[in-house]
Amino acid sequence: MSNTPFSDGIQAGRLSSADLFENFGDLHPRFDDHEALVAADRCYFCHDAPCMTACPTDIDIPLFIRQIATGTPEAAAQTIFDQNILGGMCARVCPTETLCEQVCVREAAEGNPVEIGRLQRYATDVLVDAGVHPFERASSTGKAVAVVGAGPAGLAAAHRLAMHGHDVTVYDARAKAGGLNEFGIAAYKSVESFAEREVEWLLKIGGITVETGKKLGDELSMSGLKADFDAVFLAIGLGGVNALGLDGENKTGVDDAVDFIADLRQAKDLSKVEIGRDVVVIGGGMTAVDAAVQAKLLGALNVSLVYRRGKDRMNASAFEQDLAASKGVRIITNASPKALIGNGSVCEIEFEYTDNDLKPTGQTVRLTADQVFKAIGQTLEGKDLPELEWGKIKVDEAGRTSVEGIWAGGDCASGGDDLTVTAVAEGRDAADDIHAALSA
Repeated sequence: MSNTPFSDGIQAGRLSSADLFENFGDLHPRFDDHEALVAADRCYFCHDAPCMTACPTDIDIPLFIRQIATGTPEAAAQTIFDQNILGGMCARVCPTETLCEQVCVREAAEGNPVEIGRLQRYATDVLVDAGVHPFERASSTGKAVAVVGAGPAGLAAAHRLAMHGHDVTVYDARAKAGGLNEFGIAAYKSVESFAEREVEWLLKIGGITVETGKKLGDELSMSGLKADFDAVFLAIGLGGVNALGLDGENKTGVDDAVDFIADLRQAKDLSKVEIGRDVVVIGGGMTAVDAAVQAKLLGALNVSLVYRRGKDRMNASAFEQDLAASKGVRIITNASPKALIGNGSVCEIEFEYTDNDLKPTGQTVRLTADQVFKAIGQTLEGKDLPELEWGKIKVDEAGRTSVEGIWAGGDCASGGDDLTVTAVAEGRDAADDIHAALSA
């Protein structure tokens, strides 16, 4: 007998292949041509557009929407890629509802913004799907730059450096390039291997060599990179996962949410992915929501997302919270984990309710759980790194670190929000500063 959502323990195949295919379909399907024209026609093409100010990569949003409206999506894509070479993925995963769309004039007037994210996807997909790369390398400078980390920041930096004519070698610890775009995004946000296809498209610029399976501190050393390259850009992300600090954290069924999401993204057959019947996710960010929603979509009967602060303090956007609730995830706030209960395998987890200042109230609650996912933040890992600040590599506005010749950006660096679009902007800007330094 096949498994169902009611089957005990951590099991695969709780839902039929047909149900899984539907559950993990595209969250925001691409506009067709008519839909794109209708959506673009709603834009006022503001001269001092607030959406541009809200975009971390400074895309000329009114211009690309006007280009869509005039039937030239290829030109719109060029406008986007000029500022954000990973504009296709950002269109899928950016929290546009709290960035460009939140400040849209139509949002302020009507509560219904122009669908900037879906219009961006419509335009960028035209070139990516066609395999058309709109950029060419400059003449070779004879300079070589190492980029450590093939995530959004590293790929954006590598592409911009290649455009300037530098020879770029990108190293990554994993077996595949893409970083969080490949391993850390919910499967329903990036379907049909888009992250992998986008990397292949980006590399069409030429001049970029990707070497996987090489991690800083193991196969790579800072001294070796400095000796072999004219400049180094660190985009190593945050590889460590914070612990709960509870006894029994090594019990069977207690897992890291980032590993669950990565394994799910790489799964060839979703019916083979195991999930518990009663799942508890601890955390309040996008990773927690992605894990909770996907647990439900895989067929978990009960999924609870528990956060220690109030709902208004969750890092996950209101849209993501509403999405989780709409999929049947129960969100519990103001509760901190106190104990993992079970003999060898987790069977319950105890929480204590707290006030808004995290002061314990003395009231506790136990949730049945055969699987617990930890999503309480990630930490920087690495040896011989430049000076740190608040647990990340300290950088100035140009991405320069405390060590001459070394730049950093993305989640591993101090400064901006931990968003794909912010990482792209930091990688792009650091690359321009590296080019200026190498050209001096």
